[in-house]
Amino acid sequence: MASTTDSHDGSPGDPAFHIEQRGIDFVPESERWATPRNIGALWAGSAINVEYFIYGALLMGFGFSFYTALSIIIIGNLSFFLLGLASLQGPETGTTAFTISRAAFGTQGSRLVSFFNWITQLGFETEGLILIVGATIVLFQMAGLHVSSPLKVVFIVLAAAIQAVVPYFGHATMVKVLRSLIIPFGAIFVLLAVYDLKHGSANFKGSPFANWELYTAGIAFTIALSGLGWTECGNDYTRYLPRDAKKSSIVGWIFVSTAIPEIIMMVLGAATFTFLNSPAQFAAWNGANPFEALHGQHFIPSWVIVLFLLFAIVQLFGINSLDLYSSGVSLQAMGLRLKRYQAVVLDSILACALTIWAEFQSTFSLYMKEFVGVIIVWIAPWFAIMLVDWLLRKYRYNAAELQRRDNGSLYYSGKSGVNWNGIIAFVVGLVCATLAFSKAPPPVNFPFHWMTPVSNHYGGACAAKLVHGICSAGWYGGADFSVPTGIILAGLVYFVLEKMTGNVERQVERQQELEATR
Repeated sequence: MASTTDSHDGSPGDPAFHIEQRGIDFVPESERWATPRNIGALWAGSAINVEYFIYGALLMGFGFSFYTALSIIIIGNLSFFLLGLASLQGPETGTTAFTISRAAFGTQGSRLVSFFNWITQLGFETEGLILIVGATIVLFQMAGLHVSSPLKVVFIVLAAAIQAVVPYFGHATMVKVLRSLIIPFGAIFVLLAVYDLKHGSANFKGSPFANWELYTAGIAFTIALSGLGWTECGNDYTRYLPRDAKKSSIVGWIFVSTAIPEIIMMVLGAATFTFLNSPAQFAAWNGANPFEALHGQHFIPSWVIVLFLLFAIVQLFGINSLDLYSSGVSLQAMGLRLKRYQAVVLDSILACALTIWAEFQSTFSLYMKEFVGVIIVWIAPWFAIMLVDWLLRKYRYNAAELQRRDNGSLYYSGKSGVNWNGIIAFVVGLVCATLAFSKAPPPVNFPFHWMTPVSNHYGGACAAKLVHGICSAGWYGGADFSVPTGIILAGLVYFVLEKMTGNVERQVERQQELEATR
């Protein structure tokens, strides 16, 4: 047992490259083979990631100067501290994030947030497939081969089939695969950095820090696709840590292993954007296939682009395995009687269909900017409620009771199994985050611009108070406060309702009684 644990590649109950049968059920202490450093390695493998390279370029596509984008990238990636906090419940409960959510929302009420998470993971899977197919198309184009529409559909179907393999084998396999990609893919990015230093320009002409709407929208975009956008997955992996794992080590390893690599990846993407030299290349970053911009430039040699795209395809399959793993267990948390491999197959089919739609009916840039709004408005309030609930319970759950859905469960609230305190707080947070959301317009001529009356008027007013006297009045309008609004209001409403009703307090007392009799 010791040798297996020391290898950090699984336990006898969860070995690498063997089909994992476990879904959302409890992971026994004897099978918790991971360490905080090991979980950090998994996240590092996902953070040294071509998606974040693309995100950095898309951020420049908002119209920012390089240094403005750099400040947004640093601020936005500090949100990985939230992922660390959202990973601390797994060792105590031995189960997944949306099984733990039964405590705050009730055993039946948790199905609602599980559904939101499933939709979100499906969206990330679709993003990965779009990029995999895009990289494949560019490789064919570089070889002088034309890719017809029917062939694109074939690529999408094959990619959807391939991506289901790794999550089918389970957690330990993903750890090993993602860790093995760190060094080779890191080397490719170092090579890209050399060309960025030679040809990029920190003086790239974009908007300076003089547009509050764009700046706050850029921060919201970055937070949603970095730390906040992963919080709902954290406990899916830390459930393999022992209960006595040090909390500060968990948060520290996860933060360092994600924030630093992703800042580097996004900066590289932003720097690469600065030496694009034609309108067609600018349009490519904001079009259906962002990789076409790399094919059209003249600074990075073709062989480097080929290596980059080949490794990108392999890594994107690995990243999608994380999303498929979490979406599969979310389906189970919704109460669907599916084995995990069946959930993975279902998700792959749906992601395939969505990718075909996105390939022919949308653009990658537009897809991502619309998707960010979906992520923010529900994850921010869910995260706040889960964290406040955990604090009210003084970091303690009853793992066995979390696995029950019947009306005798400790977490079966009232007659319906719904904790209305959690649901009400979630809806309040969701609505308020939506009202405080302002999607900045992309630089190309899309007719889509979502600015609500609240973000337009009150956001601007708040910004004016914060920076009064610094900038002109036109600087104030359209501030995006969706993330802090969703977190603060949902957490506050849940705390007040719980103090008024005493629901959590009664559950804590009953938990102590259950533990005393065992």
